[in-house]
Amino acid sequence: MNEYPVAVREEVAKPNGLSAVALAFKRAVVSQLHPKMLMAVLLPFIIALLGAILLIWAFWTPLTEWLTTQSADWGVVNTVDGWLLALGLFSIKLYLIPLLAAGILLPMSGILGLIIAAVFVMPIVLGHLDKTHYAGLRRNGRNATVLSAWNAVWVGGAFILGWLVTMPLWLFPPFAVALPIFWWMFAITRLLRVDAIIEHADPDERRLLWKRHQRQWWLIGFALAIINLVPPAWLIMPVFSSLVFAHFGLEALRQHRLSGVAK
Repeated sequence: MNEYPVAVREEVAKPNGLSAVALAFKRAVVSQLHPKMLMAVLLPFIIALLGAILLIWAFWTPLTEWLTTQSADWGVVNTVDGWLLALGLFSIKLYLIPLLAAGILLPMSGILGLIIAAVFVMPIVLGHLDKTHYAGLRRNGRNATVLSAWNAVWVGGAFILGWLVTMPLWLFPPFAVALPIFWWMFAITRLLRVDAIIEHADPDERRLLWKRHQRQWWLIGFALAIINLVPPAWLIMPVFSSLVFAHFGLEALRQHRLSGVAK
Protein backbone atom coordinates (compact mmCIF):
# COMPACT_ATOMS: atom_id res chain seq x y z
CA MET A 1 0.00 0.00 0.00
CA ASN A 2 1.34 3.47 -0.90
CA GLU A 3 2.30 5.53 2.15
CA TYR A 4 0.88 8.79 0.75
CA PRO A 5 -2.77 9.83 0.54
CA VAL A 6 -4.26 10.33 -2.94
CA ALA A 7 -4.41 14.12 -2.52
CA VAL A 8 -0.68 14.26 -1.79
CA ARG A 9 0.21 11.99 -4.72
CA GLU A 10 -1.84 14.11 -7.12
CA GLU A 11 -0.27 17.33 -5.82
CA VAL A 12 3.34 16.20 -6.45
CA ALA A 13 4.60 17.62 -9.76
CA LYS A 14 7.83 15.59 -9.88
CA PRO A 15 10.18 18.58 -10.05
CA ASN A 16 13.80 17.96 -10.97
CA GLY A 17 17.00 19.86 -11.67
CA LEU A 18 16.69 23.62 -11.40
CA SER A 19 12.92 23.42 -11.07
CA ALA A 20 13.34 21.39 -7.88
CA VAL A 21 15.72 24.00 -6.48
CA ALA A 22 13.34 26.83 -7.40
CA LEU A 23 10.43 24.95 -5.82
CA ALA A 24 12.41 24.47 -2.59
CA PHE A 25 13.10 28.20 -2.37
CA LYS A 26 9.48 29.06 -3.14
CA ARG A 27 8.16 26.73 -0.47
CA ALA A 28 10.78 27.95 2.02
CA VAL A 29 9.63 31.57 1.60
CA VAL A 30 6.04 30.54 2.33
CA SER A 31 7.08 28.38 5.29
CA GLN A 32 9.30 31.13 6.72
CA LEU A 33 6.23 33.40 7.04
CA HIS A 34 4.50 30.90 9.32
CA PRO A 35 4.40 32.19 12.94
CA LYS A 36 6.15 29.07 14.24
CA MET A 37 9.04 29.54 11.81
CA LEU A 38 9.24 33.26 12.58
CA MET A 39 9.60 32.39 16.26
CA ALA A 40 12.26 29.79 15.41
CA VAL A 41 14.41 32.61 14.00
CA LEU A 42 15.07 33.85 17.52
CA LEU A 43 17.10 30.87 18.79
CA PRO A 44 20.04 30.92 16.33
CA PHE A 45 19.97 34.72 16.22
CA ILE A 46 20.21 35.03 20.01
CA ILE A 47 22.96 32.37 20.15
CA ALA A 48 24.93 34.11 17.38
CA LEU A 49 24.48 37.51 19.04
CA LEU A 50 25.59 36.26 22.46
CA GLY A 51 28.48 34.45 20.81
CA ALA A 52 29.58 37.64 19.05
CA ILE A 53 29.39 39.64 22.28
CA LEU A 54 31.40 37.05 24.22
CA LEU A 55 34.01 36.64 21.49
CA ILE A 56 34.51 40.39 21.14
CA TRP A 57 34.65 40.85 24.91
CA ALA A 58 37.16 38.04 25.41
CA PHE A 59 39.35 38.25 22.32
CA TRP A 60 39.10 41.72 20.73
CA THR A 61 41.97 43.35 22.62
CA PRO A 62 44.47 40.45 22.48
CA LEU A 63 43.58 39.77 18.83
CA THR A 64 44.02 43.39 17.69
CA GLU A 65 47.29 43.63 19.63
CA TRP A 66 48.55 40.43 17.99
CA LEU A 67 47.52 41.64 14.53
CA THR A 68 49.25 44.98 15.15
CA THR A 69 52.46 43.16 16.07
CA GLN A 70 52.23 40.86 13.06
CA SER A 71 51.53 43.76 10.70
CA ALA A 72 55.15 44.89 11.10
CA ASP A 73 56.08 42.08 8.70
CA TRP A 74 53.42 42.84 6.08
CA GLY A 75 55.61 44.36 3.37
CA VAL A 76 52.91 45.47 0.93
CA VAL A 77 50.70 46.88 3.68
CA ASN A 78 53.63 48.76 5.21
CA THR A 79 54.56 50.22 1.83
CA VAL A 80 51.03 51.45 1.15
CA ASP A 81 50.76 52.72 4.71
CA GLY A 82 53.98 54.70 4.27
CA TRP A 83 52.73 56.27 1.03
CA LEU A 84 49.45 57.33 2.62
CA LEU A 85 51.16 58.84 5.65
CA ALA A 86 53.67 60.66 3.41
CA LEU A 87 50.75 62.24 1.57
CA GLY A 88 49.31 63.39 4.89
CA LEU A 89 46.27 61.15 4.62
CA PHE A 90 45.75 58.30 7.12
CA SER A 91 47.27 55.04 8.29
CA ILE A 92 45.71 52.08 6.54
CA LYS A 93 46.50 49.93 9.57
CA LEU A 94 44.18 52.09 11.66
CA TYR A 95 41.26 50.62 9.71
CA LEU A 96 42.72 47.33 8.51
CA ILE A 97 43.42 45.84 11.96
CA PRO A 98 39.84 46.29 13.29
CA LEU A 99 38.42 44.97 10.00
CA LEU A 100 40.60 41.88 10.19
CA ALA A 101 39.65 41.31 13.82
CA ALA A 102 35.96 41.58 12.94
CA GLY A 103 36.52 39.30 9.94
CA ILE A 104 37.91 36.66 12.30
CA LEU A 105 35.50 36.92 15.24
CA LEU A 106 32.12 37.59 13.61
CA PRO A 107 32.15 34.51 11.33
CA MET A 108 32.87 32.41 14.42
CA SER A 109 29.55 33.55 15.91
CA GLY A 110 27.86 33.08 12.54
CA ILE A 111 28.93 29.46 12.20
CA LEU A 112 27.78 28.88 15.79
CA GLY A 113 24.31 30.18 14.84
CA LEU A 114 24.25 27.91 11.78
CA ILE A 115 25.27 24.88 13.86
CA ILE A 116 22.51 25.68 16.37
CA ALA A 117 20.06 25.81 13.47
CA ALA A 118 21.31 22.52 12.04
CA VAL A 119 21.23 20.57 15.31
CA PHE A 120 18.38 22.18 17.27
CA VAL A 121 16.22 24.17 14.85
CA MET A 122 16.11 21.63 12.02
CA PRO A 123 14.03 19.17 14.09
CA ILE A 124 11.51 21.98 14.65
CA VAL A 125 11.52 22.72 10.93
CA LEU A 126 11.04 19.06 10.04
CA GLY A 127 8.22 18.68 12.55
CA HIS A 128 6.47 21.68 11.01
CA LEU A 129 6.93 20.44 7.44
CA ASP A 130 5.70 16.97 8.40
CA LYS A 131 2.33 18.55 9.12
CA THR A 132 2.17 20.99 6.20
CA HIS A 133 3.87 19.43 3.15
CA TYR A 134 5.12 15.90 3.77
CA ALA A 135 2.43 14.15 5.77
CA GLY A 136 2.92 10.41 5.66
CA LEU A 137 6.61 10.50 4.75
CA ARG A 138 8.06 7.77 6.96
CA ARG A 139 10.94 8.54 9.31
CA ASN A 140 13.43 5.76 8.66
CA GLY A 141 16.54 7.53 9.95
CA ARG A 142 18.72 5.96 12.64
CA ASN A 143 21.12 7.58 15.13
CA ALA A 144 20.08 10.99 13.79
CA THR A 145 21.16 13.01 16.84
CA VAL A 146 24.63 11.45 17.05
CA LEU A 147 25.29 11.77 13.31
CA SER A 148 24.01 15.35 13.27
CA ALA A 149 26.21 16.38 16.20
CA TRP A 150 29.31 14.75 14.70
CA ASN A 151 28.68 16.37 11.34
CA ALA A 152 28.26 19.77 13.01
CA VAL A 153 31.56 19.39 14.90
CA TRP A 154 33.70 18.48 11.88
CA VAL A 155 32.07 20.99 9.51
CA GLY A 156 32.37 23.78 12.10
CA GLY A 157 36.01 22.92 12.72
CA ALA A 158 36.83 22.75 9.00
CA PHE A 159 35.09 26.08 8.41
CA ILE A 160 36.97 27.89 11.18
CA LEU A 161 40.34 26.43 10.19
CA GLY A 162 39.81 27.09 6.50
CA TRP A 163 38.55 30.63 7.12
CA LEU A 164 41.58 31.55 9.23
CA VAL A 165 44.16 29.90 6.96
CA THR A 166 42.86 31.61 3.81
CA MET A 167 42.31 35.07 5.32
CA PRO A 168 45.68 36.44 4.09
CA LEU A 169 44.38 35.96 0.54
CA TRP A 170 41.74 38.61 1.27
CA LEU A 171 44.39 41.22 0.47
CA PHE A 172 43.88 40.28 -3.19
CA PRO A 173 40.52 41.67 -4.45
CA PRO A 174 38.96 38.55 -6.05
CA PHE A 175 39.54 36.45 -2.95
CA ALA A 176 37.98 39.02 -0.60
CA VAL A 177 34.61 38.14 -2.15
CA ALA A 178 35.18 34.61 -3.45
CA LEU A 179 36.52 33.09 -0.22
CA PRO A 180 33.63 34.13 2.09
CA ILE A 181 31.18 32.79 -0.50
CA PHE A 182 33.12 29.53 -0.80
CA TRP A 183 33.42 28.89 2.93
CA TRP A 184 29.79 29.76 3.69
CA MET A 185 28.67 27.58 0.76
CA PHE A 186 30.77 24.75 2.20
CA ALA A 187 29.40 25.16 5.74
CA ILE A 188 25.75 25.61 4.74
CA THR A 189 25.73 22.70 2.30
CA ARG A 190 27.71 20.17 4.34
CA LEU A 191 25.72 20.94 7.50
CA LEU A 192 22.18 21.20 6.21
CA ARG A 193 22.07 18.56 3.48
CA VAL A 194 22.71 16.03 6.24
CA ASP A 195 20.20 17.34 8.76
CA ALA A 196 17.53 17.90 6.11
CA ILE A 197 16.99 14.16 5.53
CA ILE A 198 18.77 12.40 8.38
CA GLU A 199 15.57 11.78 10.35
CA HIS A 200 13.53 10.52 7.38
CA ALA A 201 15.98 8.71 5.11
CA ASP A 202 17.75 5.48 5.93
CA PRO A 203 21.53 5.26 5.28
CA ASP A 204 21.12 3.88 1.75
CA GLU A 205 18.59 6.54 0.83
CA ARG A 206 20.82 9.29 2.21
CA ARG A 207 23.82 8.18 0.19
CA LEU A 208 21.73 7.88 -2.95
CA LEU A 209 20.11 11.31 -2.58
CA TRP A 210 23.40 13.05 -1.76
CA LYS A 211 25.00 11.53 -4.86
CA ARG A 212 22.05 11.89 -7.22
CA HIS A 213 21.37 15.53 -6.32
CA GLN A 214 24.92 16.63 -5.59
CA ARG A 215 24.80 19.57 -8.00
CA GLN A 216 21.48 20.81 -6.62
CA TRP A 217 22.68 20.59 -3.01
CA TRP A 218 25.72 22.73 -3.83
CA LEU A 219 23.69 25.13 -5.98
CA ILE A 220 21.36 25.74 -3.06
CA GLY A 221 24.34 26.28 -0.76
CA PHE A 222 25.91 28.70 -3.25
CA ALA A 223 22.70 30.73 -3.59
CA LEU A 224 22.28 30.92 0.18
CA ALA A 225 25.94 31.94 0.62
CA ILE A 226 25.34 34.83 -1.81
CA ILE A 227 22.27 35.92 0.14
CA ASN A 228 24.30 35.61 3.35
CA LEU A 229 26.52 38.49 2.16
CA VAL A 230 23.60 40.89 2.70
CA PRO A 231 23.71 41.93 6.40
CA PRO A 232 19.92 42.12 7.05
CA ALA A 233 19.57 38.55 5.80
CA TRP A 234 21.72 37.34 8.69
CA LEU A 235 18.68 37.54 10.95
CA ILE A 236 16.76 34.78 9.19
CA MET A 237 19.41 32.90 7.24
CA PRO A 238 19.91 29.95 9.65
CA VAL A 239 16.20 29.07 9.71
CA PHE A 240 15.51 30.01 6.08
CA SER A 241 18.48 27.92 4.93
CA SER A 242 17.16 24.99 6.99
CA LEU A 243 13.77 25.37 5.32
CA VAL A 244 15.20 25.41 1.80
CA PHE A 245 17.32 22.30 2.39
CA ALA A 246 14.49 20.51 4.18
CA HIS A 247 12.01 21.21 1.39
CA PHE A 248 14.47 20.08 -1.26
CA GLY A 249 15.61 16.99 0.62
CA LEU A 250 12.18 15.79 1.71
CA GLU A 251 10.70 16.35 -1.74
CA ALA A 252 13.59 14.42 -3.30
CA LEU A 253 13.05 11.60 -0.80
CA ARG A 254 9.32 11.57 -1.47
CA GLN A 255 9.89 11.38 -5.23
CA HIS A 256 12.40 8.59 -4.74
CA ARG A 257 9.98 6.53 -2.72
CA LEU A 258 7.04 7.25 -5.04
CA SER A 259 9.14 6.04 -7.97
CA GLY A 260 9.00 2.56 -6.51
CA VAL A 261 12.80 2.15 -6.50
CA ALA A 262 12.83 1.92 -2.68
CA LYS A 263 10.17 0.20 -0.67
